[in-house]
Amino acid sequence: MSPAAMAEALLAARAQGRPLVLPADLDLATAWKVSALSEQRLRADGRTPRGWKIGFTNRGIWPRYGVHQPIWGRVWDDTLTLLEGTVGEVSLAGLVEPRLEPEIVFGFQRDPQPGMDEGELAACIDWVAHGIEIVHTHVGWRFDGPAAPVADFGLHGRLIVGPRVPLQAFTRPAAKLAALGVVLTRDGVERDRGQGANVLDGPLSALRTWLTAMADQTPGVRVRAGECVTTGTLTDAWPVAVGETWTTRLDDDHLSGLTVQFTG
Repeated sequence: MSPAAMAEALLAARAQGRPLVLPADLDLATAWKVSALSEQRLRADGRTPRGWKIGFTNRGIWPRYGVHQPIWGRVWDDTLTLLEGTVGEVSLAGLVEPRLEPEIVFGFQRDPQPGMDEGELAACIDWVAHGIEIVHTHVGWRFDGPAAPVADFGLHGRLIVGPRVPLQAFTRPAAKLAALGVVLTRDGVERDRGQGANVLDGPLSALRTWLTAMADQTPGVRVRAGECVTTGTLTDAWPVAVGETWTTRLDDDHLSGLTVQFTG
């Protein structure tokens, strides 16, 4: 199957909310070609990219999913919700095997560059927020390396971003965000706990690692001022269903926990 044919098949599965099977011999270089073709098509159809998601920055989940390195994909105008408060309602319509991930999100005021240290990256960041990404998969949740999730839109489904806080509100933001803890509950029952350090030693560290990987694997593609980047799940990724209410509680006073109610 050619990259163009794979992109068409994935776009049809995305539009119809159904699973599909990718070729078993799909390699990473081809997967990035499929991703680029899908992005071109979505742009032509009127979608506007609003930023990026980084996946598989949490080393603790690598063995479970069969991916042992970060991947990334686009966040779009029709998948991004910027909350004014801390409660959101999210439709799962069209998502296949959706899962929830509590994350840290950055918004950029200047273009970050590969090779910057964490202090230089911090100077490019306008705001930081707690967010919840809903990931999903058209190809199943067990992978043989990064190629399939790269081709499958980086597994991105939805991104809900809570109140945005200037990064300057944090003293020593790299250390503070790495130490941040989160408690995740479903319908009032605790399901998991996590920490910022779970994502490649901290959200700013994950961002720095990702920028280097992006320059190596997809040269010419860059993060731009005005975009946001969500840096990976602080806990395991948890299956979600219509009718459930999930809540996060953070142990840092600067960032707000979120409550998300899922609808069909």
